[in-house]
Amino acid sequence: MTRKVVQQRSSAARKAALRTAAALTAGLALVAGAAGTGQAAGAAPAGGGAQAGASCGEAAPQAAPAAPAKAAAPEAAPAPAATGTASQKISYGVDSQLPIGLWSSAGVTLRTPVSQGKVRLDVKTAGFSTASLVVQRYEPRTHRWIDLDASTGGGSWPDRGVYTFPVTAADASPRHPRTVALRLQDLDRPGTVTVAASVSDGRGHTYRAPARTTTATRPQVTVDGWRRGTTLERGGAPRPLTVTVKNTTNRAYPALTASYYAYGAGKSRALVPKDVTLRQYRPGKGWVRVPLLAGGCDPGMSTTLPPVAKGPLAPGATAVYRLDLAVAGSAPRDVTSADAGVTVANGDQSFFSAQLPFAIRGGARQDHKPKAEQER
Repeated sequence: MTRKVVQQRSSAARKAALRTAAALTAGLALVAGAAGTGQAAGAAPAGGGAQAGASCGEAAPQAAPAAPAKAAAPEAAPAPAATGTASQKISYGVDSQLPIGLWSSAGVTLRTPVSQGKVRLDVKTAGFSTASLVVQRYEPRTHRWIDLDASTGGGSWPDRGVYTFPVTAADASPRHPRTVALRLQDLDRPGTVTVAASVSDGRGHTYRAPARTTTATRPQVTVDGWRRGTTLERGGAPRPLTVTVKNTTNRAYPALTASYYAYGAGKSRALVPKDVTLRQYRPGKGWVRVPLLAGGCDPGMSTTLPPVAKGPLAPGATAVYRLDLAVAGSAPRDVTSADAGVTVANGDQSFFSAQLPFAIRGGARQDHKPKAEQER
């Protein structure tokens, strides 16, 4: 969703944004696909680096159509509390924050009978595109979350959208309110979301709830030690970098993960995992090499970093990834630069990415390990 939104940016920023998106796309694809290749770190054709642009067969295979998403497993039924006051025919409630990478609870409460009616959510976003907002409702009959029907405004950066779902609550009343459980997730970047809910009761009446505004947030992530123009010497000393994640939201992140990817190709050769040494400092163990996995047919590599947080990252807590990177003396001579970067996510939902490209120079071609490996 983030890449889709980036591609819709204004022409003034589009070229730079697309370069960023392309590098991030490649990195995320490597991270997602490395495990599926089954290719061990360091595996490479004889003679050094991989062939740049080489395919896995005589002809490059066409991309297979995406497989249908599997139905989500049944979940425990949510128990949303009624919102609003007894005098309101319909009311809407939502969490005070929408941390990116997490689902946030919301709900629509009805206090008037509705027969084959429709709930409508008029949404306005600021700071991110409405196209990157996902809204679902809980279906008690199937015990599953279902996407709401959605339409977004036109233009290159829509900031308005309409989400709807059918509803029947024949027994809803001020004494016996009926609440429909909803959940929201912003897939893009921080900002605000304003929702104005209404319901048509199937009898020609429409009732409206007061609009509610909430803030989309994410943990603060900083990357230190890596500057624009960073250069690594073949066979030279490793370059350190630190990724710090501070949970500045009001929710715990239960599955914090961080990944690293790198891609470098010359006219005839490309970097492979044995050409790059990535290490992570582990308390009680010191500097430990983190294996990089080749990206299958793609001349690239990636890895998921060992976790540094013990359990969920609580609000206010900090996780620090201390890394260093070196290039082997045997790295292909015609590879003089590499695109690289880190992503931070909750499970498989990324909420931060940074490009960390580097240049490669010097060093005599040799078969022994880089200094980063010798120091272990």
